Amino acid sequence: MAATRLLLAAALALLVAAGGGADAQLSAGFYSASCPTVQGVVRQAMSQAVMNSSRSGAAILRLFFHDCFVNGCDASLLLDDTPATPGEKSAGANAGGSTFGFDLIDSIKTQVEAACPATVSCADILALAARDAVNLLGGPSWAVPLGRRDATFPNATGAGTDLPGPDSGLDRLVAAFAAKGLTSRDLAALSGAHTVGNARCLSFRTRVYCDDNVSPAFATQQRQICPASGGDDADAPLDATTPDVFDNGYYRSLAAGAGLLHSDQELFNNGPLDSLVRIYSANGDAFFDDFAASMVRLGNVGPLTGTDGEIRLNCRTVNS
Repeated sequence: MAATRLLLAAALALLVAAGGGADAQLSAGFYSASCPTVQGVVRQAMSQAVMNSSRSGAAILRLFFHDCFVNGCDASLLLDDTPATPGEKSAGANAGGSTFGFDLIDSIKTQVEAACPATVSCADILALAARDAVNLLGGPSWAVPLGRRDATFPNATGAGTDLPGPDSGLDRLVAAFAAKGLTSRDLAALSGAHTVGNARCLSFRTRVYCDDNVSPAFATQQRQICPASGGDDADAPLDATTPDVFDNGYYRSLAAGAGLLHSDQELFNNGPLDSLVRIYSANGDAFFDDFAASMVRLGNVGPLTGTDGEIRLNCRTVNS
């Protein structure tokens, strides 16, 4: 298995080097001279955070997804609202506290700034933290392409339109990923991030009360957590079997009709992705390999590079 992981790392490094367009300017060694300690600083901070609460890891992974799907991987999600410019944090699928972990990114940024002032972008810190979150929870690791710069404005409208919601059907999911240059295989692999983290009752009420492809036993269990009305903020793990471990349990749940969200179960509903769900549910290594490769591709969505954007000194605000 160790040899397989080394081969995967080498393959991902080649994938990074072979990228075209803006992502060709990203490199796993981007900070090797300007901030050689950055990866160690991020890793140490994430290790402590995940040790304190596994949900911290899931939160950072979710931030990375939601950032990259709106304007690309540019840390625009991290910008606070201002009186003149509404941010992305409370827009669309980010509303209602569904994204958190901003304080942890702030803490990591402070530590990175102390080591290498005005050098490492918030977008790159988030990309590294997401990789480390996955690995610290038991998942794969990969070489993260670096060299992103930070957006100088958010896109609240995009947060409302570009992020597929929990009631999305398969066609909507495929279209949303395709709009970012990602394939159906990327969709199937990246959805496996739901092997960790929780969802609010508001997000899965329709699933457990109305869907006809839900396991009756699973629906009964979830209804005890999520009433038919009220209790919107009650939450449940997205992967009920191993909620704090990054593994392939999510796919085993889908195969059993126990996906928590409607959008999750759409991956296994007599459709074109059923075969991949079966592969991932039976072979954790296959899932890990595809997930790592898809995370590299996700991280290459619309980065700002060169002189575009800026290196924010505070991830919540643009530089003055």
